[in-house]
Amino acid sequence: MNHIPSVDLNDFLSGDEKRKQCFTSAIGNAYENIGFVALKGHFLDNKLVEQLYSQIKRFFDLPLEVKQQYEIPGIGGQRGYVSFGKESAKGKKEGDLKEFWHFGQYIENNPKLKNEYPDNVYVSELPEFNEVGKKAYKMLEKTAKYVLRSLALYLGLEETYFDRYINQGNSILRPIHYPPIKKEPKNAVRAAAHGDINLITLLMGAHGKGLQVQNHQGEWIDAIAQPDELMINVGDMLSRHSNNKLKSTIHRVVNPPRELWGTSRYSIPFFMHPISDMKLDELEGCLDDDHPKQFENITAGDFLDERLRELGLTK
Repeated sequence: MNHIPSVDLNDFLSGDEKRKQCFTSAIGNAYENIGFVALKGHFLDNKLVEQLYSQIKRFFDLPLEVKQQYEIPGIGGQRGYVSFGKESAKGKKEGDLKEFWHFGQYIENNPKLKNEYPDNVYVSELPEFNEVGKKAYKMLEKTAKYVLRSLALYLGLEETYFDRYINQGNSILRPIHYPPIKKEPKNAVRAAAHGDINLITLLMGAHGKGLQVQNHQGEWIDAIAQPDELMINVGDMLSRHSNNKLKSTIHRVVNPPRELWGTSRYSIPFFMHPISDMKLDELEGCLDDDHPKQFENITAGDFLDERLRELGLTK
């Protein structure tokens, strides 16, 4: 497969069983074959997208000493600001050429999760920043719920199978700034080749090219969403849970041509995580003689902790 398939969530939500089945089949096949899909018909409107990009650009334009006030020690970068070069891909020594922010879950009536998750960090210099971030978080979370419902059906599960695990899950909205490149990077790129940790990732159309995904032949394909599309990929948690039936595809963000080094790139992925107690054991329907068990049993929380250590965000 040498291109990213495009689907429309309105087909799944239409009430027309045939359209719903076509959507489920198309998205499931895409995730088996390449692990990425472009989605139209999501719940983000253009106004909210514009507001979010405006707010995150204002934040990243703040002086470094101001941004660093929002870098909270001891939480592995799970909320607030993470400074330039702090994160590296698994197995990579060089830090990625990026800085980013994390919005996390908004807990309601659940003391256990309130105690488990770090609090969101509020930026006093930008009164609209957190409210706009929260609205975008909620709309992306809602979109992700229906994508996972379609994947539950594709895997032969009850449609709402994932709902109990993603309700107030440990999901993250990550606005990223890739600053202008001022000197020749030494083995560093904006985001080195990696797979995502979570169930699925929803990526808003990035301001600037650079995202590439690797197909099963090892070829790198440009992944460019249309302005009204989200690029959605499978993460390692869902790949494990489906015994790699649904593929967590390796992807990267390459550096721009030298003539564009002076430009910034902005990108906003939403990482859909389940609650920490979810068991990632392979689903019975994904196991048979031709597809034996590939992974050791682990919970989502333990898997996340393991990966955060590999990324250099925790020790």
